[in-house]
Amino acid sequence: MAETTVSSVTKCQPNVEPKNEICDEEYEYYSQEFKDLFKSLPREKGWSSPYIYLYQEIWYPPVPLQGVLSFQKHFQAKDSDVVIASLPKSGTTWLKALTFAIMNRKYFSPSQSNHPLLISSAHELVPFLELNYSGNYQISDLSNLPEPRLFGTHVPFHSLPTSTIKSKCKTIYICRNPFDQFVSLWSFMNKITPPSLPKLSCEEAFERYCLGTQEGGPVWTHMMSYWKESKRTPLKVLFLKYEDLKGDIQLSLTRMAEFLECPFTSEEESDGVIKNIIELCSFEKMKELEVNKTGKFLQQFENKDYFRKGKVGDWVNHFTPLMVEKLSKLVDEKLDGSGLFL
Repeated sequence: MAETTVSSVTKCQPNVEPKNEICDEEYEYYSQEFKDLFKSLPREKGWSSPYIYLYQEIWYPPVPLQGVLSFQKHFQAKDSDVVIASLPKSGTTWLKALTFAIMNRKYFSPSQSNHPLLISSAHELVPFLELNYSGNYQISDLSNLPEPRLFGTHVPFHSLPTSTIKSKCKTIYICRNPFDQFVSLWSFMNKITPPSLPKLSCEEAFERYCLGTQEGGPVWTHMMSYWKESKRTPLKVLFLKYEDLKGDIQLSLTRMAEFLECPFTSEEESDGVIKNIIELCSFEKMKELEVNKTGKFLQQFENKDYFRKGKVGDWVNHFTPLMVEKLSKLVDEKLDGSGLFL
């Protein structure tokens, strides 16, 4: 890992909660079945909600967890479905936009002035499964969506519904260098944290990140679930790295199109279709769109908060030497022998 010369880091102690009861402000929203489940799950202090709960090796706030349980139970995958999977702040918005543009290029030319991506958020065009199945954020009846259906998710592979795993549907996973992913996550989570909850300092957030006790963590469990499956079933799971997309986006788009069984033709290449998709979905382009500067996702999250810098290596402006050493050791330890190098 790269080195930097910044001051040392103050370590924080983990937040351990011995009791396991839903806090009063959350309690009224959930069914008795869900309340009973909460009581059986390990609990830690949360960031965007008072508490997070460990379910199938991943920590969730109550609302997304309710959605995960519901879509595991009710979602019926179709063979033509495509799922975009990721950890939060790993390039999710970008990958959703790129995949939507690739899959729908015969219906919407990437160069046309009224392309859906120019007037709608990528998260509206590619809905999150767990949020769609949460009672708080019901979007629509997914069975009525035109095929091929395109969805997003932040759950690990082993938590996908059985119908998804048994069907022929395809999954594209994007992972990001944990150093940059942490910085982007820290910035985003503090923006969406309710006024009733404290924002976390970089040191506090980093300690939770290393322990794996933050929303969506541990990151190693999540990324390894898709990495292993991509090696076992490469025709069903494509594993991408954010840094590779930034380094050679054209090659990455070619891989994605071939994986989705809609490869670019030589005519499309000569007509600049790939180039137009790259421009349409560029960070700079999407960040300046009116819908992404003023709109809200699910009437709650500011679209502008999903766009920070989109750069590789910005972590050097935030990490101290001790933080670099600690996370470097964790990366080596958690990924040792896996064949995955970040």
